[in-house]
Amino acid sequence: MRPSKRDELVRKALVIFYRDGFHATGMDALVAETGISKTTMFKHFRTKDDLILAVLRYRDETFRNWFFRKLDDAALPPRQRLLAVFDILKEWFAEPSFKGCMFIKASAEFQDPQHPVYVQSAEHKRLLKSAFQEMAEEAGATDPDLLARQLLLLKEGAIVAAHMGFDPDPAGAARLAAEVLIAAQLGS
Repeated sequence: MRPSKRDELVRKALVIFYRDGFHATGMDALVAETGISKTTMFKHFRTKDDLILAVLRYRDETFRNWFFRKLDDAALPPRQRLLAVFDILKEWFAEPSFKGCMFIKASAEFQDPQHPVYVQSAEHKRLLKSAFQEMAEEAGATDPDLLARQLLLLKEGAIVAAHMGFDPDPAGAARLAAEVLIAAQLGS
């Protein structure tokens, strides 16, 4: 089935916003790169912020689906599943298109905690934390909430380090730290 113009616009805008940023990308640049007219854009999205929100929702869905499908496909026991998070990150960091986390970037550009773009970015992280907490519960962690928060912090730090290039193996370093945290919660 052929994607709708709206879906096509969201997918193309994601690539452009991810590469160039949200504020730095004007509607004229979107028109030029997507080949979709301003009239069509505004038919589907009242404002640029509405388009950004649609892009973030799409990215959230596609990223989490990809990430957790990779975890599911590995069919690992719960403890190893927690560590596999960092193996998947390493794979993502190696992709030529990797440019950091779109949600970290969005929250940096839209810093008002009440702004819908910031709220959507925070929701993505909340959903990841919730999934990590479920995994920690399945593994038998003594404090699944704490372990989930710790693993999310390691994940986010690894993303920043990979994007900025100041660590030769940020996913590997985060995985080693995760091993210590997991052992503290689950025993050796």
